[in-house]
Parts: sequence; C-alpha cells; structure tokens
Amino acid sequence: MNGELLQKIVSALASGTVVTLSVTFGALALAILLGLMLATMRHLSSSRSIEFLIAAYTELFRNVPSLTYLFLIYFGLAYLGVKLSSFTAAVLGLGLIGGAVLADVFRSGLQAVASGQREAALSLGLSPWRCFRLIVLPQAMRVSLPPLGNYAIGLVKDTSLVAAIAAPEIMFNARQIVNQTFETATVYGAAALLYLLITIGIGRLLGHFEKRMAY
Repeated sequence: MNGELLQKIVSALASGTVVTLSVTFGALALAILLGLMLATMRHLSSSRSIEFLIAAYTELFRNVPSLTYLFLIYFGLAYLGVKLSSFTAAVLGLGLIGGAVLADVFRSGLQAVASGQREAALSLGLSPWRCFRLIVLPQAMRVSLPPLGNYAIGLVKDTSLVAAIAAPEIMFNARQIVNQTFETATVYGAAALLYLLITIGIGRLLGHFEKRMAY
C-alpha cells in the first residue's frame, strides 16, 4: 500500500468517524429526552388514554426494523415535500426509535425505586413534583445507567445503517474507498477497529459515570 492510498483511507475514515459520533450523540440525546419524558408521563399519569398512546408508540417503534423508519423519514418525507439532510434524518430516525427503547428502560428504573422513598419524602412535606425530581428520579437514573450504556454502545453500531440514506459515516466512506481502491480487507478492517475503539471508549466513560453515581 503506497502512502497516497493510506492517506486517502485515513482521511475518509476520520471524516466518517466525526459523522458517526455526531449521529450517535445527537440520536442519544434525543432518545434520552424522549424516553425520559414518556417514562415520566407513564409513571405519573393515571390516564388510560396516555398509557395507551405511549404503549402504542413504543410498540410501533420497537417492532419495525430501524432501516424502514430511516427510509420513511428520508425518502418518505421528501416525497411529501419535506426534504431533510441525511444527517438530520439519521438523528431523527434513530432518536425516535431510541426513545421507544429508553422509555421502557427509564420506566423500569422508576418502578425499581421503593414506594417507601416517595412516602417518606411526602411525609416530610415535599410536593409530589419535588419528591419525584429530587428523590425518585436520581435513584431511577442510577438503576437505568447500565442498560442505557448498553443501548449507547448498540447505537454506535446501528449508525452503520444510515449509510443507506447516504449519510457519510464510517461504513459509507469505507464502501466508497473500497469501490475506488478494491482494498477490501484493509479498509473494512480499519472500519471495524474504529467501531471497536469507539464502543470501548463509550463503555469506559459510562462505567466511570456509573461508579460516580453509585458513590
């Protein structure tokens, strides 16, 4: 392999890594926000209509392949006149799917907090909202952190799907380089190494946060 080819591969994969990380953290932020909101509404509300709507949302987004929603958002909305960039469609699609996954994760975390915690806080004069925000939610987040970490690592790998809508992430750029150079093993091997480094890094970071929260 000559130096020019090596430089081309490194440049393309480095550019793809930036997009992969941007999509990952953008979709993760949207998924956490949406999942936490849905879990909170489901936990605090006694309305059967809200319960049904949230349950329908989670079932709808969890039981259909992710690629289907990426196509619907990117190509389907464009057909209706709403044109989104591939990056925006990727973040929106993966974030909406992730919101459905994390809604159940956060709901399980909220249910794991003993009811006595809430009763003790209310007996001390805290309002229901302050009780939830200061007592229940922090404990639920600590319980939810390990599955949240697993989801984040899985999300990094799922970003490879957005190559199908021409988002220039790692796999999209890797395929472009392979088509030009035919260095299949080298390019895809480097891509696999990048994914490994990213997922290990995120896992270590979340492990650090988990230890801090446990302390």
